[in-house]
Amino acid sequence: MFRPEIKVIDCTVRDGGLMNKWQFDDTFVKQVYHALADAGVDYMEIGYLSSESAFDRKEVGPWRFCGEKDLQRIIGDSEKKIKLSAMADIGRIDYDDIPVRSEGSLDMIRVACYVHQIDKAAALAHHCMDKGYETTINLMAVSTVGPRDLEEGLNDLAKCRVPIIYLVDSFGAFYQEDIEVLAKMYMERMPEKTIGIHAHNNQQLAFANTISSIICGINYLDATLYGIGRGAGNCPLELLLSFLKNPKFQVRPLIKVIEEQILPWREKIDWGYFIPYMVSGVLNQHPRAAMACMESDKKNEVTEFYDQMTSAAAGI
Repeated sequence: MFRPEIKVIDCTVRDGGLMNKWQFDDTFVKQVYHALADAGVDYMEIGYLSSESAFDRKEVGPWRFCGEKDLQRIIGDSEKKIKLSAMADIGRIDYDDIPVRSEGSLDMIRVACYVHQIDKAAALAHHCMDKGYETTINLMAVSTVGPRDLEEGLNDLAKCRVPIIYLVDSFGAFYQEDIEVLAKMYMERMPEKTIGIHAHNNQQLAFANTISSIICGINYLDATLYGIGRGAGNCPLELLLSFLKNPKFQVRPLIKVIEEQILPWREKIDWGYFIPYMVSGVLNQHPRAAMACMESDKKNEVTEFYDQMTSAAAGI
């Protein structure tokens, strides 16, 4: 599926950090950074851009903030090898804490929002654009949004200056036909925008749904090394690059960094296919209950979890 306008964004540190409070050491982040550059990946989302007042550095690692000193430790003295992105959550970053792009190492800021926050997201993204950044708006949890509200939200996004809008399957609830319908809706409502996809893997469909989105014309693709990410994780980057027939992409550097840095984390934290994450995806629910189950001493008591979740969903 060679299409030169396709861009690949790796979210390993940012989304994977949701599983360990961004407690990746510099060796991990540096090796991921160099591997992604060697593989030809277009962007590395190295974490979140947050104000220091929003989180306690004693509880979360540096990639919740993406401060310039932290970024410089990763880049080193040589020329930057790959574009760097950070995600901004509404209410967790003050406008004054966003540096001018020319004074820092970040290239792109992606604003995450829910449908009722579109106005605030557009304002924040416009502020970032005015400071020189590439921007996207990532519209989350659209599997929970009714058709009329979604259409109104997309109409509002069509009017903003942000050039890239993301379709986000936050709960891993979508199937191929959902992606096809939504991709068509996004493109028809926002014909001048580039559309992106961020898929979670609760039902083992993140890769398949990403392929479906590419066929539909979506050009910005999110993925992570070995699928690491919140809960069930994301579309695996090594699978995605193997599918894309662009000769600029090289898979071997990804395999090497997975062996050296990702697999050791597999022994410490659980992401990927587990029954609790599957249940939350099937029920189209936030994985917080599943994550709590997986972090408890009852993570293998999956029948009890299934009964509790399905009973709650049925209102029993």
